[in-house]
Amino acid sequence: MAGVTAGMALSVDEVAKHASKQDCWVIIHGKAYDVTEFMPEHPGGSAIIMKYAGRDATTAFDPIHPPNTLDEYLKKDKHKGTVDMVGVKVEEAELSPEDKVRQDRLQDKPPLAECLSLHDFETVARETMTQAAWAYYSSGSDDEITMRENHLAYQRMWFRPRVMRDVTNVDFSCKMLGTKVSIPIYITATALGKLGHPDGEKNLTWAAAKHDVIQMIPTLASYSFDDIRGAAVDSQTQWMQLYVNKDRAITEKIVKKAEAAGIKGLFITVDAPQLGRREKDMRMKFADTGSNVQQGDGSVDKSQGAARAISSFIDPGLSWKDIPWFKSITKMPLILKGVQCWEDAVMAAEAGCQGVVLSNHGGRQLDFARSGIEILVEVMDELNKRGLNTPKFEVYIDGGVRRAGDVLKAICLGAKGVGIGRPFLYAYSAYGVEGVNRALQLLKDEMEMNMRLIGARTIEELSPEMIDTSALRMRSVGGSDDRLFAQNYEGLRAREFAKPQPRSKL
Repeated sequence: MAGVTAGMALSVDEVAKHASKQDCWVIIHGKAYDVTEFMPEHPGGSAIIMKYAGRDATTAFDPIHPPNTLDEYLKKDKHKGTVDMVGVKVEEAELSPEDKVRQDRLQDKPPLAECLSLHDFETVARETMTQAAWAYYSSGSDDEITMRENHLAYQRMWFRPRVMRDVTNVDFSCKMLGTKVSIPIYITATALGKLGHPDGEKNLTWAAAKHDVIQMIPTLASYSFDDIRGAAVDSQTQWMQLYVNKDRAITEKIVKKAEAAGIKGLFITVDAPQLGRREKDMRMKFADTGSNVQQGDGSVDKSQGAARAISSFIDPGLSWKDIPWFKSITKMPLILKGVQCWEDAVMAAEAGCQGVVLSNHGGRQLDFARSGIEILVEVMDELNKRGLNTPKFEVYIDGGVRRAGDVLKAICLGAKGVGIGRPFLYAYSAYGVEGVNRALQLLKDEMEMNMRLIGARTIEELSPEMIDTSALRMRSVGGSDDRLFAQNYEGLRAREFAKPQPRSKL
Protein backbone atom coordinates (compact mmCIF):
# COMPACT_ATOMS: atom_id res chain seq x y z
CA MET A 1 0.00 0.00 0.00
CA ALA A 2 1.83 3.01 -1.25
CA GLY A 3 1.83 5.89 1.19
CA VAL A 4 0.58 3.85 4.15
CA THR A 5 2.84 2.96 7.06
CA ALA A 6 2.37 -0.50 8.55
CA GLY A 7 0.49 -0.37 11.83
CA MET A 8 -0.91 3.12 11.24
CA ALA A 9 -4.58 3.79 10.63
CA LEU A 10 -5.56 4.61 7.07
CA SER A 11 -6.93 8.03 6.31
CA VAL A 12 -10.31 8.47 4.69
CA ASP A 13 -8.56 10.30 1.85
CA GLU A 14 -6.35 7.27 1.20
CA VAL A 15 -9.38 4.97 0.93
CA ALA A 16 -11.09 7.45 -1.40
CA LYS A 17 -8.32 6.92 -3.96
CA HIS A 18 -9.57 3.37 -4.49
CA ALA A 19 -12.92 4.06 -6.13
CA SER A 20 -12.91 2.32 -9.50
CA LYS A 21 -13.95 -1.09 -10.76
CA GLN A 22 -10.29 -1.90 -11.24
CA ASP A 23 -9.40 -0.84 -7.68
CA CYS A 24 -12.28 -0.70 -5.23
CA TRP A 25 -12.16 -0.36 -1.46
CA VAL A 26 -15.02 0.23 0.97
CA ILE A 27 -15.18 1.10 4.65
CA ILE A 28 -17.28 -1.08 6.97
CA HIS A 29 -17.39 -0.28 10.68
CA GLY A 30 -14.16 1.68 10.52
CA LYS A 31 -12.19 -0.92 8.55
CA ALA A 32 -11.14 -0.81 4.90
CA TYR A 33 -11.61 -3.78 2.58
CA ASP A 34 -10.45 -4.33 -0.98
CA VAL A 35 -13.49 -5.79 -2.75
CA THR A 36 -12.21 -5.47 -6.32
CA GLU A 37 -11.98 -9.19 -7.00
CA PHE A 38 -15.16 -9.96 -5.09
CA MET A 39 -17.39 -7.57 -7.05
CA PRO A 40 -18.14 -9.94 -9.97
CA GLU A 41 -19.15 -12.64 -7.45
CA HIS A 42 -21.34 -10.40 -5.30
CA PRO A 43 -24.87 -11.86 -5.46
CA GLY A 44 -26.31 -8.36 -5.08
CA GLY A 45 -24.41 -7.17 -8.14
CA SER A 46 -21.47 -4.82 -8.51
CA ALA A 47 -23.48 -1.60 -8.85
CA ILE A 48 -24.29 -1.37 -5.16
CA ILE A 49 -20.60 -1.80 -4.29
CA MET A 50 -19.58 0.87 -6.78
CA LYS A 51 -22.11 3.24 -5.24
CA TYR A 52 -19.97 3.23 -2.09
CA ALA A 53 -16.56 2.77 -3.72
CA GLY A 54 -13.89 4.55 -1.69
CA ARG A 55 -16.45 5.55 0.94
CA ASP A 56 -18.18 4.34 4.07
CA ALA A 57 -20.75 1.62 3.24
CA THR A 58 -21.78 0.65 6.77
CA THR A 59 -25.35 1.92 6.53
CA ALA A 60 -26.06 -0.11 3.39
CA PHE A 61 -24.17 -3.14 4.70
CA ASP A 62 -25.70 -3.54 8.15
CA PRO A 63 -29.36 -4.38 7.42
CA ILE A 64 -28.41 -7.47 5.43
CA HIS A 65 -25.01 -8.79 6.47
CA PRO A 66 -23.80 -10.27 9.73
CA PRO A 67 -21.06 -8.03 11.15
CA ASN A 68 -18.31 -10.61 10.61
CA THR A 69 -19.13 -11.41 6.97
CA LEU A 70 -16.11 -9.72 5.42
CA ASP A 71 -13.74 -10.74 8.19
CA GLU A 72 -14.70 -14.38 7.74
CA TYR A 73 -15.23 -14.70 4.00
CA LEU A 74 -12.91 -12.16 2.37
CA LYS A 75 -9.28 -13.21 1.92
CA LYS A 76 -7.05 -11.82 4.63
CA ASP A 77 -4.87 -9.90 2.18
CA LYS A 78 -7.97 -7.91 1.23
CA HIS A 79 -8.34 -6.57 4.77
CA LYS A 80 -6.56 -3.24 4.45
CA GLY A 81 -6.73 -2.14 8.03
CA THR A 82 -8.39 0.29 10.42
CA VAL A 83 -9.47 3.68 9.11
CA ASP A 84 -9.08 6.86 11.13
CA MET A 85 -12.73 7.92 11.32
CA VAL A 86 -12.19 10.75 13.81
CA GLY A 87 -14.16 13.72 12.62
CA VAL A 88 -15.69 11.73 9.76
CA LYS A 89 -19.44 11.53 9.71
CA VAL A 90 -20.70 8.04 8.94
CA GLU A 91 -23.00 8.27 5.96
CA GLU A 92 -26.65 7.76 6.72
CA ALA A 93 -29.36 6.81 4.32
CA GLU A 94 -31.55 9.74 3.38
CA LEU A 95 -35.15 9.30 4.44
CA SER A 96 -37.65 9.26 1.59
CA PRO A 97 -41.00 11.04 2.01
CA GLU A 98 -42.61 7.62 2.50
CA ASP A 99 -40.12 6.78 5.25
CA LYS A 100 -40.84 10.04 7.03
CA VAL A 101 -44.54 9.18 7.07
CA ARG A 102 -43.63 5.71 8.31
CA GLN A 103 -41.67 7.20 11.19
CA ASP A 104 -44.81 9.09 12.22
CA ARG A 105 -46.81 5.87 12.10
CA LEU A 106 -44.23 4.16 14.31
CA GLN A 107 -44.67 6.87 16.93
CA ASP A 108 -48.44 6.57 16.84
CA LYS A 109 -48.91 2.81 16.53
CA PRO A 110 -51.50 1.16 18.78
CA PRO A 111 -50.38 0.03 22.24
CA LEU A 112 -49.07 -3.52 22.30
CA ALA A 113 -51.89 -4.58 24.63
CA GLU A 114 -54.39 -3.88 21.83
CA CYS A 115 -52.90 -6.67 19.73
CA LEU A 116 -55.22 -9.58 20.49
CA SER A 117 -54.13 -12.06 17.84
CA LEU A 118 -51.29 -12.70 15.41
CA HIS A 119 -53.33 -10.99 12.69
CA ASP A 120 -53.05 -7.68 14.53
CA PHE A 121 -49.26 -7.64 14.33
CA GLU A 122 -49.50 -7.86 10.56
CA THR A 123 -51.88 -4.90 10.51
CA VAL A 124 -49.42 -2.73 12.44
CA ALA A 125 -46.34 -4.00 10.61
CA ARG A 126 -47.89 -3.29 7.22
CA GLU A 127 -48.14 0.38 8.12
CA THR A 128 -44.83 0.80 9.93
CA MET A 129 -42.28 -1.30 8.03
CA THR A 130 -40.23 0.00 5.13
CA GLN A 131 -41.61 -0.93 1.75
CA ALA A 132 -38.55 -3.07 1.00
CA ALA A 133 -38.94 -5.00 4.26
CA TRP A 134 -42.67 -5.47 3.78
CA ALA A 135 -42.15 -6.64 0.19
CA TYR A 136 -39.59 -9.22 1.26
CA TYR A 137 -41.40 -10.55 4.32
CA SER A 138 -44.93 -10.65 2.92
CA SER A 139 -44.38 -11.81 -0.64
CA GLY A 140 -45.28 -15.18 -2.10
CA SER A 141 -44.47 -16.61 -5.49
CA ASP A 142 -46.31 -15.73 -8.70
CA ASP A 143 -50.03 -15.14 -7.96
CA GLU A 144 -49.57 -16.05 -4.28
CA ILE A 145 -52.24 -18.74 -4.50
CA THR A 146 -50.25 -21.19 -2.39
CA MET A 147 -49.44 -18.55 0.21
CA ARG A 148 -53.17 -17.96 0.76
CA GLU A 149 -54.03 -21.65 0.49
CA ASN A 150 -51.65 -22.43 3.34
CA HIS A 151 -54.08 -20.78 5.72
CA LEU A 152 -57.33 -21.43 3.89
CA ALA A 153 -56.75 -25.17 4.16
CA TYR A 154 -57.01 -24.92 7.94
CA GLN A 155 -60.40 -23.26 7.54
CA ARG A 156 -61.76 -26.35 5.74
CA MET A 157 -61.20 -28.56 8.79
CA TRP A 158 -63.53 -28.63 11.74
CA PHE A 159 -63.20 -29.83 15.31
CA ARG A 160 -65.11 -32.78 16.79
CA PRO A 161 -64.86 -31.86 20.49
CA ARG A 162 -65.27 -34.34 23.31
CA VAL A 163 -67.20 -33.14 26.36
CA MET A 164 -67.69 -34.10 29.99
CA ARG A 165 -63.98 -34.46 30.59
CA ASP A 166 -62.20 -32.92 33.55
CA VAL A 167 -60.06 -30.24 31.89
CA THR A 168 -59.27 -28.29 35.05
CA ASN A 169 -55.58 -28.85 34.42
CA VAL A 170 -54.28 -28.55 30.88
CA ASP A 171 -50.68 -29.29 29.90
CA PHE A 172 -49.63 -28.70 26.28
CA SER A 173 -45.91 -29.19 26.79
CA CYS A 174 -44.25 -31.86 24.66
CA LYS A 175 -40.90 -33.03 23.30
CA MET A 176 -39.48 -32.21 19.88
CA LEU A 177 -36.28 -34.01 18.82
CA GLY A 178 -35.80 -34.91 22.46
CA THR A 179 -36.16 -31.37 23.84
CA LYS A 180 -39.05 -30.57 26.15
CA VAL A 181 -40.87 -27.39 25.09
CA SER A 182 -43.77 -25.48 26.57
CA ILE A 183 -45.99 -25.66 23.47
CA PRO A 184 -45.74 -27.68 20.23
CA ILE A 185 -44.56 -24.79 18.09
CA TYR A 186 -41.11 -23.58 17.03
CA ILE A 187 -39.91 -20.33 15.52
CA THR A 188 -38.99 -21.34 12.00
CA ALA A 189 -36.10 -19.91 10.00
CA THR A 190 -36.67 -16.62 8.17
CA ALA A 191 -34.02 -14.55 6.41
CA LEU A 192 -32.88 -10.94 6.68
CA GLY A 193 -34.17 -10.24 10.16
CA LYS A 194 -32.66 -6.76 10.44
CA LEU A 195 -34.84 -5.53 7.60
CA GLY A 196 -37.65 -5.34 10.13
CA HIS A 197 -35.79 -4.33 13.31
CA PRO A 198 -32.19 -3.50 14.29
CA ASP A 199 -32.05 -6.46 16.68
CA GLY A 200 -33.24 -8.79 13.93
CA GLU A 201 -33.13 -12.50 14.75
CA LYS A 202 -31.95 -11.84 18.29
CA ASN A 203 -35.51 -10.73 19.10
CA LEU A 204 -36.57 -14.29 18.34
CA THR A 205 -33.74 -15.79 20.38
CA TRP A 206 -34.63 -13.77 23.47
CA ALA A 207 -38.36 -14.50 23.21
CA ALA A 208 -37.78 -18.21 22.53
CA ALA A 209 -35.73 -18.45 25.73
CA LYS A 210 -38.38 -16.69 27.78
CA HIS A 211 -41.21 -18.88 26.51
CA ASP A 212 -39.32 -22.16 26.34
CA VAL A 213 -39.74 -22.75 22.62
CA ILE A 214 -37.15 -23.63 19.99
CA GLN A 215 -35.72 -21.18 17.48
CA MET A 216 -34.46 -22.41 14.12
CA ILE A 217 -31.42 -20.32 13.10
CA PRO A 218 -31.48 -19.42 9.39
CA THR A 219 -28.55 -19.67 6.99
CA LEU A 220 -29.43 -16.24 5.61
CA ALA A 221 -29.75 -14.40 8.90
CA SER A 222 -28.82 -10.74 9.21
CA TYR A 223 -26.84 -11.53 12.33
CA SER A 224 -24.03 -14.05 12.33
CA PHE A 225 -24.51 -17.53 13.70
CA ASP A 226 -22.21 -16.60 16.58
CA ASP A 227 -24.28 -13.50 17.39
CA ILE A 228 -27.53 -15.46 17.47
CA ARG A 229 -26.04 -18.34 19.40
CA GLY A 230 -24.42 -15.86 21.76
CA ALA A 231 -27.79 -14.23 22.47
CA ALA A 232 -29.16 -17.55 23.74
CA VAL A 233 -29.13 -18.61 27.35
CA ASP A 234 -27.00 -21.60 28.33
CA SER A 235 -29.87 -24.09 28.49
CA GLN A 236 -31.58 -22.90 25.31
CA THR A 237 -32.10 -25.36 22.46
CA GLN A 238 -31.71 -24.10 18.90
CA TRP A 239 -31.93 -25.79 15.53
CA MET A 240 -30.12 -24.85 12.32
CA GLN A 241 -31.67 -24.37 8.88
CA LEU A 242 -29.27 -25.07 6.03
CA TYR A 243 -29.18 -24.00 2.42
CA VAL A 244 -26.66 -26.30 0.76
CA ASN A 245 -23.82 -24.47 -0.94
CA LYS A 246 -22.45 -25.53 -4.33
CA ASP A 247 -19.11 -25.53 -2.53
CA ARG A 248 -19.50 -28.48 -0.18
CA ALA A 249 -16.49 -27.34 1.84
CA ILE A 250 -18.45 -24.26 2.90
CA THR A 251 -21.45 -26.42 3.78
CA GLU A 252 -19.32 -28.79 5.82
CA LYS A 253 -17.77 -25.86 7.68
CA ILE A 254 -21.21 -24.49 8.58
CA VAL A 255 -22.51 -27.89 9.69
CA LYS A 256 -19.53 -28.70 11.87
CA LYS A 257 -19.57 -25.26 13.42
CA ALA A 258 -23.25 -25.67 14.28
CA GLU A 259 -22.68 -29.07 15.84
CA ALA A 260 -19.72 -27.84 17.87
CA ALA A 261 -21.88 -24.98 19.15
CA GLY A 262 -24.49 -27.40 20.50
CA ILE A 263 -27.19 -27.14 17.82
CA LYS A 264 -29.69 -29.98 18.29
CA GLY A 265 -31.08 -30.46 14.78
CA LEU A 266 -30.01 -29.80 11.18
CA PHE A 267 -32.91 -28.84 8.93
CA ILE A 268 -31.80 -29.13 5.31
CA THR A 269 -33.91 -27.03 2.95
CA VAL A 270 -34.80 -29.22 -0.05
CA ASP A 271 -37.46 -27.16 -1.83
CA ALA A 272 -35.22 -24.40 -3.20
CA PRO A 273 -33.11 -25.61 -6.14
CA GLN A 274 -34.09 -22.22 -7.54
CA LEU A 275 -35.74 -19.35 -5.76
CA GLY A 276 -39.35 -18.67 -6.71
CA ARG A 277 -40.47 -15.48 -8.44
CA ARG A 278 -41.62 -13.32 -5.55
CA GLU A 279 -42.85 -10.50 -7.69
CA LYS A 280 -43.72 -8.07 -4.93
CA ASP A 281 -40.16 -8.33 -3.70
CA MET A 282 -38.73 -8.25 -7.22
CA ARG A 283 -40.48 -4.96 -7.97
CA MET A 284 -38.58 -3.34 -5.17
CA LYS A 285 -35.41 -4.02 -7.23
CA PHE A 286 -33.36 -4.68 -4.16
CA ALA A 287 -30.48 -2.76 -5.65
CA ASP A 288 -29.13 -1.06 -2.58
CA THR A 289 -28.35 -4.11 -0.49
CA GLY A 290 -26.25 -7.21 -0.81
CA SER A 291 -25.86 -10.80 0.23
CA ASN A 292 -25.26 -12.73 3.40
CA VAL A 293 -22.42 -14.99 4.40
CA GLN A 294 -22.11 -17.25 1.38
CA GLN A 295 -20.64 -16.25 -1.94
CA GLY A 296 -22.50 -16.90 -5.18
CA ASP A 297 -21.41 -17.07 -8.79
CA GLY A 298 -22.87 -13.69 -9.78
CA SER A 299 -25.38 -15.29 -12.15
CA VAL A 300 -28.41 -13.75 -10.47
CA ASP A 301 -29.65 -10.36 -11.61
CA LYS A 302 -29.62 -8.04 -8.60
CA SER A 303 -32.79 -6.37 -9.86
CA GLN A 304 -34.82 -9.44 -9.02
CA GLY A 305 -35.32 -8.69 -5.36
CA ALA A 306 -33.84 -9.51 -1.99
CA ALA A 307 -34.59 -13.22 -2.22
CA ARG A 308 -32.62 -13.78 -5.39
CA ALA A 309 -29.90 -11.32 -4.51
CA ILE A 310 -28.87 -13.39 -1.50
CA SER A 311 -29.30 -16.92 -2.79
CA SER A 312 -27.17 -17.56 -5.87
CA PHE A 313 -24.90 -19.90 -3.90
CA ILE A 314 -27.64 -22.55 -3.38
CA ASP A 315 -26.89 -25.87 -5.09
CA PRO A 316 -29.61 -27.08 -7.50
CA GLY A 317 -27.79 -30.42 -7.66
CA LEU A 318 -28.75 -31.45 -4.11
CA SER A 319 -30.12 -35.00 -4.25
CA TRP A 320 -30.83 -38.14 -2.23
CA LYS A 321 -27.23 -39.19 -2.91
CA ASP A 322 -26.10 -36.42 -0.54
CA ILE A 323 -27.82 -37.90 2.53
CA PRO A 324 -24.99 -40.39 3.30
CA TRP A 325 -22.49 -37.53 3.04
CA PHE A 326 -24.42 -35.45 5.56
CA LYS A 327 -24.59 -38.44 7.90
CA SER A 328 -20.82 -38.79 7.58
CA ILE A 329 -20.06 -35.21 8.66
CA THR A 330 -22.48 -34.79 11.57
CA LYS A 331 -24.28 -36.68 14.30
CA MET A 332 -27.01 -34.05 14.55
CA PRO A 333 -30.51 -35.27 13.65
CA LEU A 334 -31.14 -34.69 9.93
CA ILE A 335 -34.53 -33.31 8.97
CA LEU A 336 -35.53 -32.50 5.38
CA LYS A 337 -37.34 -29.17 5.27
CA GLY A 338 -39.65 -28.65 2.30
CA VAL A 339 -41.11 -32.13 1.66
CA GLN A 340 -44.35 -31.84 -0.33
CA CYS A 341 -45.65 -35.36 -0.95
CA TRP A 342 -45.91 -38.67 0.89
CA GLU A 343 -43.47 -40.40 -1.44
CA ASP A 344 -40.59 -38.12 -0.41
CA ALA A 345 -41.52 -38.37 3.26
CA VAL A 346 -41.31 -42.17 3.00
CA MET A 347 -37.98 -41.92 1.18
CA ALA A 348 -36.63 -39.65 3.92
CA ALA A 349 -37.61 -42.17 6.59
CA GLU A 350 -36.11 -45.03 4.62
CA ALA A 351 -32.89 -43.03 4.07
CA GLY A 352 -32.40 -42.77 7.83
CA CYS A 353 -33.38 -39.14 8.31
CA GLN A 354 -34.86 -38.24 11.68
CA GLY A 355 -37.78 -36.31 10.26
CA VAL A 356 -39.31 -34.04 7.66
CA VAL A 357 -40.95 -30.64 7.59
CA LEU A 358 -43.99 -30.62 5.33
CA SER A 359 -43.61 -27.17 3.85
CA ASN A 360 -43.91 -25.20 0.63
CA HIS A 361 -41.61 -22.45 1.89
CA GLY A 362 -44.48 -20.27 3.04
CA GLY A 363 -45.87 -20.12 -0.48
CA ARG A 364 -42.65 -18.52 -1.71
CA GLN A 365 -41.51 -21.25 -4.11
CA LEU A 366 -43.82 -23.24 -6.42
CA ASP A 367 -47.21 -21.59 -6.72
CA PHE A 368 -50.06 -24.12 -6.61
CA ALA A 369 -48.05 -26.39 -4.34
CA ARG A 370 -50.43 -27.90 -1.80
CA SER A 371 -50.61 -26.81 1.81
CA GLY A 372 -48.61 -28.63 4.45
CA ILE A 373 -51.71 -29.56 6.42
CA GLU A 374 -53.23 -31.30 3.40
CA ILE A 375 -50.01 -33.21 2.77
CA LEU A 376 -49.87 -34.21 6.45
CA VAL A 377 -52.96 -36.41 6.17
CA GLU A 378 -51.57 -38.54 3.36
CA VAL A 379 -48.05 -38.62 4.82
CA MET A 380 -49.25 -40.04 8.14
CA ASP A 381 -51.42 -42.63 6.34
CA GLU A 382 -48.50 -43.85 4.25
CA LEU A 383 -46.01 -43.86 7.13
CA ASN A 384 -48.45 -45.91 9.19
CA LYS A 385 -48.97 -48.40 6.35
CA ARG A 386 -45.22 -49.00 6.14
CA GLY A 387 -44.49 -49.05 9.87
CA LEU A 388 -42.39 -45.90 9.56
CA ASN A 389 -44.41 -43.76 11.98
CA THR A 390 -42.08 -44.38 14.92
CA PRO A 391 -40.49 -42.24 17.65
CA LYS A 392 -37.32 -42.22 15.52
CA PHE A 393 -39.01 -40.24 12.73
CA GLU A 394 -40.79 -36.96 13.49
CA VAL A 395 -43.08 -35.03 11.16
CA TYR A 396 -43.27 -31.24 11.37
CA ILE A 397 -45.31 -28.74 9.42
CA ASP A 398 -45.27 -25.02 8.68
CA GLY A 399 -47.09 -22.45 6.59
CA GLY A 400 -50.21 -20.37 7.18
CA VAL A 401 -50.54 -20.91 10.94
CA ARG A 402 -52.08 -17.94 12.70
CA ARG A 403 -54.05 -19.46 15.57
CA ALA A 404 -53.45 -22.07 18.23
CA GLY A 405 -56.46 -23.82 16.70
CA ASP A 406 -54.38 -24.35 13.57
CA VAL A 407 -51.65 -25.88 15.72
CA LEU A 408 -54.16 -28.18 17.39
CA LYS A 409 -55.43 -29.44 14.04
CA ALA A 410 -51.91 -30.30 12.91
CA ILE A 411 -51.06 -32.07 16.17
CA CYS A 412 -54.32 -34.04 16.10
CA LEU A 413 -53.45 -35.27 12.61
CA GLY A 414 -50.00 -36.48 13.62
CA ALA A 415 -47.56 -33.56 13.44
CA LYS A 416 -44.95 -33.45 16.18
CA GLY A 417 -44.69 -29.66 16.04
CA VAL A 418 -45.62 -26.63 13.99
CA GLY A 419 -43.31 -23.93 12.66
CA ILE A 420 -44.38 -20.28 12.64
CA GLY A 421 -42.42 -17.59 10.82
CA ARG A 422 -43.98 -14.44 9.38
CA PRO A 423 -46.17 -13.51 12.39
CA PHE A 424 -43.10 -13.24 14.61
CA LEU A 425 -41.34 -11.07 12.02
CA TYR A 426 -44.33 -8.75 11.98
CA ALA A 427 -44.45 -8.74 15.77
CA TYR A 428 -40.86 -7.61 16.26
CA SER A 429 -40.90 -5.27 13.27
CA ALA A 430 -43.66 -3.35 15.00
CA TYR A 431 -42.81 -3.85 18.69
CA GLY A 432 -39.37 -5.44 19.06
CA VAL A 433 -38.83 -8.40 21.35
CA GLU A 434 -41.89 -7.51 23.43
CA GLY A 435 -43.99 -8.02 20.32
CA VAL A 436 -42.69 -11.58 19.98
CA ASN A 437 -43.28 -12.19 23.68
CA ARG A 438 -46.84 -10.97 23.29
CA ALA A 439 -47.41 -13.13 20.21
CA LEU A 440 -46.16 -16.26 21.96
CA GLN A 441 -48.26 -15.58 25.02
CA LEU A 442 -51.35 -15.08 22.87
CA LEU A 443 -50.74 -18.47 21.27
CA LYS A 444 -50.38 -20.07 24.70
CA ASP A 445 -53.61 -18.45 25.90
CA GLU A 446 -55.44 -19.68 22.80
CA MET A 447 -53.93 -23.14 23.23
CA GLU A 448 -55.16 -23.47 26.80
CA MET A 449 -58.66 -22.40 25.84
CA ASN A 450 -58.87 -24.65 22.78
CA MET A 451 -57.47 -27.67 24.61
CA ARG A 452 -60.25 -27.34 27.18
CA LEU A 453 -62.92 -26.83 24.54
CA ILE A 454 -61.83 -29.79 22.44
CA GLY A 455 -61.67 -31.98 25.53
CA ALA A 456 -57.96 -32.76 25.76
CA ARG A 457 -55.83 -32.38 28.86
CA THR A 458 -52.49 -33.24 27.28
CA ILE A 459 -50.94 -33.38 23.83
CA GLU A 460 -51.13 -37.19 24.01
CA GLU A 461 -54.94 -36.98 24.20
CA LEU A 462 -55.18 -35.20 20.84
CA SER A 463 -56.17 -37.61 18.07
CA PRO A 464 -57.34 -37.65 14.42
CA GLU A 465 -60.86 -38.47 15.59
CA MET A 466 -61.11 -34.92 16.94
CA ILE A 467 -60.84 -33.43 13.43
CA ASP A 468 -63.28 -33.57 10.51
CA THR A 469 -61.14 -33.47 7.34
CA SER A 470 -63.90 -34.37 4.88
CA ALA A 471 -63.72 -30.96 3.16
CA LEU A 472 -59.92 -30.61 3.22
CA ARG A 473 -59.38 -31.27 -0.49
CA MET A 474 -62.22 -28.99 -1.64
CA ARG A 475 -59.85 -26.26 -2.79
CA SER A 476 -60.92 -23.09 -4.60
CA VAL A 477 -59.03 -20.08 -5.90
CA GLY A 478 -60.05 -16.61 -6.99
CA GLY A 479 -62.45 -14.25 -5.31
CA SER A 480 -61.15 -12.60 -2.16
CA ASP A 481 -57.41 -12.29 -1.68
CA ASP A 482 -58.00 -13.26 1.98
CA ARG A 483 -55.89 -10.28 3.09
CA LEU A 484 -55.44 -10.80 6.82
CA PHE A 485 -58.24 -13.33 6.49
CA ALA A 486 -60.56 -10.32 6.78
CA GLN A 487 -63.63 -12.22 5.61
CA ASN A 488 -63.59 -14.29 8.76
CA TYR A 489 -61.87 -12.09 11.27
CA GLU A 490 -62.24 -8.42 12.14
CA GLY A 491 -58.72 -7.33 12.88
CA LEU A 492 -57.26 -4.37 14.72
CA ARG A 493 -58.31 -1.18 12.96
CA ALA A 494 -55.72 1.44 12.15
CA ARG A 495 -57.73 4.35 13.54
CA GLU A 496 -54.98 5.07 16.07
CA PHE A 497 -52.43 5.93 13.41
CA ALA A 498 -51.82 9.67 13.14
CA LYS A 499 -52.70 11.22 9.81
CA PRO A 500 -53.09 8.01 7.82
CA GLN A 501 -51.39 8.24 4.45
CA PRO A 502 -52.01 5.99 1.46
CA ARG A 503 -49.03 3.73 0.84
CA SER A 504 -47.76 3.47 -2.67
CA LYS A 505 -48.49 0.14 -4.31
CA LEU A 506 -45.76 -2.46 -4.24
